[in-house]
Amino acid sequence: METKFIDLTNIKGQQRIVEEKIQTAADIIRSGGLLAVPTETVYGLGANALDEEAVHRIFEAKGRPQDNPLIIHVPSAQWLPRFCVDVPPLAYTLARNFWPGPLTMILKRSPAIPAAVTAGLDTVGVRCPAHTVTQAIIRYAGVPIAAPSANLSGRPSCTSAADVAADMDGRIEGIVDGGLCTVGVESTIVDLTVSPPRMLRPGGLPLEDLQRVLGEIEVDKAVSAPLEEGEKPKAPGMKYRHYAPKAAVTVFTGNPRRTAQAVVQRLKPGVGVICFDEFESLFQGYETHLLGPVDDKEIQAQRVFDALRAFDTGNVTEILAQCPDNRGLGLAIGNRLKKAAGFNVVDVEDERIILGLTGGTGAGKTSALKAVEDLGGLALDCDAVYYELLNTDTGLRDAIAGAFGSQVFNPNGALNRKALGELVFGDNDRLDQLNDIVFRFLRPELERRIAAFQGKLCALDAINLFESGIDKLCDCTVAVTSPIEMRVRRIMERDGIDEKYARLRVSAQQQDDYFREKCDRELSNTAETPKAFREAAKEFFIRLIEQIKEDKANGRK
Repeated sequence: METKFIDLTNIKGQQRIVEEKIQTAADIIRSGGLLAVPTETVYGLGANALDEEAVHRIFEAKGRPQDNPLIIHVPSAQWLPRFCVDVPPLAYTLARNFWPGPLTMILKRSPAIPAAVTAGLDTVGVRCPAHTVTQAIIRYAGVPIAAPSANLSGRPSCTSAADVAADMDGRIEGIVDGGLCTVGVESTIVDLTVSPPRMLRPGGLPLEDLQRVLGEIEVDKAVSAPLEEGEKPKAPGMKYRHYAPKAAVTVFTGNPRRTAQAVVQRLKPGVGVICFDEFESLFQGYETHLLGPVDDKEIQAQRVFDALRAFDTGNVTEILAQCPDNRGLGLAIGNRLKKAAGFNVVDVEDERIILGLTGGTGAGKTSALKAVEDLGGLALDCDAVYYELLNTDTGLRDAIAGAFGSQVFNPNGALNRKALGELVFGDNDRLDQLNDIVFRFLRPELERRIAAFQGKLCALDAINLFESGIDKLCDCTVAVTSPIEMRVRRIMERDGIDEKYARLRVSAQQQDDYFREKCDRELSNTAETPKAFREAAKEFFIRLIEQIKEDKANGRK
């Protein structure tokens, strides 16, 4: 069979050509053909949902089990009464909030929908895709389109027309190229035939967004574990191993820093790695595909299937993958990775707790660090570590000299802090340049020292905790704050300077409200002596550690 490619990218201002191509695509659907269509989530393999023979061809082309139901795609909620019965008001509430978009609703089907679409169930999944091309094809065709993901069954889903061609060229009548998918994971599926509503599959619409509209919503056990033998899936993606590349996959869940270390320990010839961008340097010499930054789940959702597919062109025999937490889109991304692994998951226990301390000068961070040491923890002053690196790391010294000139170092090799300060202070661009260099060398050194420490508690003191990205290493960030007058007095006593200069030092830094807004917790210092604050900080950290342990035990941050 010859597959027709219909390119609907980069055709702005060519309305007649667009209409002709949309009409060609719609004709394939109306004539009983199979057509791969773009959506915001993934590409779908579409057929006329009212044509039972065409629907059967979807299962044949994909090699899809017959008991795995399909989703029908409609252009608006106005089509719901035509293909569903007893539609609850809640369905229209969800449609107003989330359609067009990555939400599929399970509703009672009408007799107009063939049993082949629903795998014999009396319910049907319905969604309205947020892609103008596919919406137009549905309207021109005049029928709902039944469309699972346009990949061979069990393989990673397709987020580009090229992915579809790799799996479906010669198997189907047409492929519509509508560009890259913007969401990257399939739709969220919610069953509205039960009370309370139940999420059957996490997807591009986060659970938290649904909760804001629905209030109570249950999460089906199939989201985090396979169905029992003999259980019948009520929605796509619930029963079978999905999204799998050719190589076996193992997924690592837990703190990203710890899961990266766990993956390193499992490295051997033939292993490939899917990791967060921040840890790429740990896997040099191994085929590695990046999932995205730790805190950017939108990018992770867009990349997850590409990462899984990419290994199929190489010689990797095993894939080790880091997994995001379950918040936001992380629930869907993790579900896809775990499905690809057949739920072969390693939960990396993270008994170690890392605290990030920040705050203005004179607030009492040094005493807080000593309190951590009193508790048997490792206390790292990032400024002190930086100056140590200046004496030991030639790469850091060379980078600074290359950016600011050799004159910033004395003849004996020591950093000339005054000369460097004259270049960067008052020039924000040059200061940012210096900070970028320092952070690039500082963070790996902190990670090395933390990894070498045998204890369970670490604390990092950094004035630029968030700007440096060091906060990503931490389980909890703490703002150490203190009234300005007390800070001024402490600085005067500590550094032997007059009040005017002390106030100038305080005013030149971010104020306490900045640190309060950025950090998870606040440790306020109103103690009269460093010793008193050290004791108060110790009690604060004991309570905080217990809370962090409880949060981890309950799957929270």
